Order: sequence, then C-alpha cells, then structure tokens
Amino acid sequence: MAEKDKKLFADFSPVSTEEWEAKINADLKGKDYERALVWKTYEGFSVRPYYRQENLAGKEYLESLPGEFPYVRGNNKTSNNWLIRQNIFVTDFEAANKKALTILGKGATSLGFLFSDCCAVTKENLAVLLKDICLEAAEVNLVCPSDDCNLAELFVDHVSAGSWDNKNVVASTATDPIGTFVLQGIIASDAVTKLKAVVEKAKAVPNFRTIAVHGKFFANSGASIVQELAFALAQGAEYLTGLTEAGVSIDDAAKAIKFNMGVGNNYFMEIAKLRAGRLLWSKIVEAYGPECKCSAKMIVHSETNRYNKTIYDPYVNMLRTQTEAMSAALGGAHSLTVLPFNAVYEETTEFSERIARNQQILLQEESHLNKIADPSAGSYYIETLTESIADEAWKLFLAVQDLGGFIAAFKAGFVQSEIKAMAAERDKRVAQRRDNILGTNQFPNFTEKMKPGFDGSLFEPIDLTAEGAEVETLKPYRESQAFEALRYTTDMYAQENKRPLAFMLTMGSLAFRKARAQFSCNFFAVAGFDVVDNNGFATVEEGVAAAKAAGADIVVVCSSDEEYAEIAPKVAEQLDGEILVVAGAPACMDELKEKGITNFIHVKSNILEDLKSYQSKLGI
Repeated sequence: MAEKDKKLFADFSPVSTEEWEAKINADLKGKDYERALVWKTYEGFSVRPYYRQENLAGKEYLESLPGEFPYVRGNNKTSNNWLIRQNIFVTDFEAANKKALTILGKGATSLGFLFSDCCAVTKENLAVLLKDICLEAAEVNLVCPSDDCNLAELFVDHVSAGSWDNKNVVASTATDPIGTFVLQGIIASDAVTKLKAVVEKAKAVPNFRTIAVHGKFFANSGASIVQELAFALAQGAEYLTGLTEAGVSIDDAAKAIKFNMGVGNNYFMEIAKLRAGRLLWSKIVEAYGPECKCSAKMIVHSETNRYNKTIYDPYVNMLRTQTEAMSAALGGAHSLTVLPFNAVYEETTEFSERIARNQQILLQEESHLNKIADPSAGSYYIETLTESIADEAWKLFLAVQDLGGFIAAFKAGFVQSEIKAMAAERDKRVAQRRDNILGTNQFPNFTEKMKPGFDGSLFEPIDLTAEGAEVETLKPYRESQAFEALRYTTDMYAQENKRPLAFMLTMGSLAFRKARAQFSCNFFAVAGFDVVDNNGFATVEEGVAAAKAAGADIVVVCSSDEEYAEIAPKVAEQLDGEILVVAGAPACMDELKEKGITNFIHVKSNILEDLKSYQSKLGI
C-alpha cells in the first residue's frame, strides 16, 4: 500500500464515549464530575470537558457550504478576508484626509470617520475629507452621534457625482435611533419609519449600509455574549418591521443594516457568537420573505471591547486585543477595529495606532487567517458552542418579542434588568478574583506608580442620559474601574504621604509560607501598597523586629494552618499599632478571633472590599 493511502491510527481500535467517561471517572477518584470538569458559563449553558463527532449530529446547518444560506460558515465562498479598519476623529477635514491617506498606505483597508458634530459636514468639506481616496478600494464609514444628520445623502451625492462604479463602493453610516435610545433614554415615535427616505436614497450605492445596530453598547455595559447577540438581533428585527411597514422591501431593509458588535476575551465563545449570529439573523430575515436569500447575510463590524481594558499595566491591553482580533477574524467578521492599547484613557498616539493596525496585518500576512473560508469548520467544540449560543440567544430574543419588540422591552425595563443582573454577577466574580484581570486584580506590576492627572470620570460609568429621559439607560463601564480607583487613591495619597507597606512575616513550613507570602504580596500590591517578602524567620521576635525596622504598616503572618495557633498570637503581642493579617483561613480562625486577631486574607476573600477596608484603617 502506498504511504499516502495509509489511514492514520489504523492500528488503534476506536474508543467509545462510555469508555472515555469510565476512564475520566476513575481518574477523578470520587470527585464530582460536574463540579470538577463542567464549566458553567455566563451564557446560560454548561460546557463539557470534551466533545466528539457524535455531538455534531442534528446540526442541519453543517450541510451548507461557506457563502450559502444560512451563512453560519461565513458570507464568503472561498476566503475569510476581512477589512482592517482604523478610526479617525474628524476635527479638521484636511488633516483627517491626510491621515486617512497615510494609514491606507500602511495597511488599513477601511476608514472610520468619527464626527462630533455632523451638522458641520457639507458637500464641500466632505469632498475635502474624501479627496484622493479610492472609494472602490477602501471602505468608508461615516459615524456621527446624531441620528438626524444628512451624512448618507451627502455621501450618495458625492459618489454619484464621481467617476466610481457605484456597485464597487462599500461604505456605511451609523444611524441608530434605537441605540441612541439605549444610551440617552429618548426616542421619537417615528424614529424608525422615517429612516425610509435614507434607505431609498442609499439604493443608488448598492453596498452602502445606512443603519447600524450597536451590539457593542450591551457588551460594554456588562452583558453576556448571549445577551449582546439576542438584544442586537431584536434591534435589527425592530428596524426590519418598522421599515417594511413603512413600505420598504424586506430585501432593501435587510441590506441597509450593519451590526457593530463588540468582541471580548472569551476566545472560542466570541468565534461562536458571530457564527450563531449569522444563523439567527438569516432565519429572522427569511421569515419576512425576501426575494433573494442573499439579503439575509449578516454584515458585522467587530470592535474590541472597552469593557475589559485597563489603565494600569496598559500594555496588557495589546494581549487582550490580539486574542480578540483572532476571535473576530476566525468568526467571520466583515471588518474589524482593534482599539489602540491606550484608547480608554488618553488620546491615541501614532505608536499605539500603528501597533493596533499591525496586529491585524500580522493575522493576515503572517498567520494567513484570511485565506481559509470558515476556519472553525468541523471543530466539535466550536460547532457545539455555536448551537448552544444560538439556542440561548433565540430564547432571549423571543422573550423580547413577547414584550412587543425591543423598544417596548426597553421601556418596560426588561433589557436593563437583564444586563444589570449579569453585570453585577461579573463584578462580583472580579471582586472575588474568580475572574482575573491581569495586572489589575491579579499579578499587578509592583513597581508601577501612577502620577496625578487622570480625570475621575475614568473610574465611573459613562452616563449619556438625556434631560427628560423616559427610561433608565445603559451606562457602559470597564470592569477594572473599581480596582483602578482603589489603586489610584493609594497613588495619590503617596504623593504627600508615606506609601503603605505590607511586610511578610514568614515562618514555619517552607512550602506554605512561600506560597502564602506570594499570594499576600499580590493581594496588597493590587491596592498599590508596597510589599516586602522574606525568606523566613527563625523566631517571632526576629520577624517582628524586621517588620518594625522596615516601617511596616501591615504585618502579614505567612505560615501553615497548624502553626498559626501558636505564631499569630505571639506576633500580635509584640506589635505596636501595626495591622496584623493572617494569610489563609485556618481551622483555628475562631480561636484567633477570640484573641483579637480578626484580619484574614484567602482565596475566597472579596479582595476589593477587603482592600478598601485596609485603606480606611490606614487613613487613606
């Protein structure tokens, strides 16, 4: 037999699922299988420790090819190409045009022009903005905070007056009155139906999408992946209903909509989210009876979330955005914006923008993620996640429809209550370090000291609620803000005072004292305290003397549970006002508390609340 005809692993007999399960349970040695190996997700379903080919049974969409309805496997037949988008804040039209031409020469293939006042845009300065930009080669996206602007009309007139082939121009505006309602709390009764004129006008440029659905607003407010997807789809359905009732064909209405979705750090879930989104959107559009199923393609622009980005140790943001960019690319996004690592706390720089741009170029030119259509195809895990997310998102979508659609559900407070409950759960897990934010609530940079200059609003949710708002609004925030405010408070205190010092008084068992000292150093460094670790002391007297000599404000006893009953009281007797902390939750905790030792830190601590308490005790 020729080498190429041999089947791999032919010498090994197949192993059944039952045999795998039996082996796993044997290795667990009595541990509960569900608790030890099954992951409970925010999205409302459980993830098993492994999947097999049998888990693909019943998934009808697997019979379709890339580029075929229901588009789970992507909108493109032969590639996975996406557009590299960079945003430009437009304050000076000539300067913005110059910057656009520069970045187009450095790898960007999509431009996002962000206006603070789109009323200032005219036919003349739009021509200045787009001068020398080949509209058939680069996507143009015009983003304005107002939903009453005429950017779409101006752009159509500009294209029609030029020498372009309109069919080759790909562009969008971001008109989203429902998204504005979500953030500001006010919406006109005819907000959706009056978009008809814009949609009809934009038909002159077939690939010009004028209506945006901003799912990222939900993601950046603490929503789960299922919530972001379900509520975005509900918004999209609301636009379809309003426009078709106003006389727009379903094909034209669907082709006018672009979804702007966030992408977070849950790598495989984010890949599956985009695949599930295409499946559900295609089914929603199909229900309206389009003439061409191609109208049911879900066009998604992905943007890396602000929700999980940090001010402290900001270069870690590059690691976060890299995996997020991979998720969006592998999930089949039409275009992608990687926010520069410093975008959440300062004006971006040429350096940070270049890095963000190159992160995508690397994925295309070196990793070749754009070469293969549906690179996730056949993965038992991702295919199962796709189905699970689709199932849960559909349930939530139907719950919104039962309330009368998205606007009615938002007015009833349903959307807000769902997201607030999820955000509270996520915040709780961060505070308890069950969810880690590298460099912020876990493994902080001990040497990083922040200088004054940050606006306090950086540590607060973004509140865009308009005067006279009729509903509670969503307020995007970052999950690290509470920890950043905590540490920034210490840093500002240290500008005029001695920075608090936590001293590790290590004694006894080598393994326990080293592990607990490392844990405790990380614990107190999260609040910006200085920490001093030690190899170990022979006696309590030696350890206490060293702590006082170092100027310790907090003395952390690090030893084994068995030794705490003897060591901790002796340390307490010799301290003169320093705060005593025991690292761990020993069985003798109640006995120690009776002796006045009340401070304990351990893996189940609410680190945020504990550190606030220590700040208060130190007068910070």
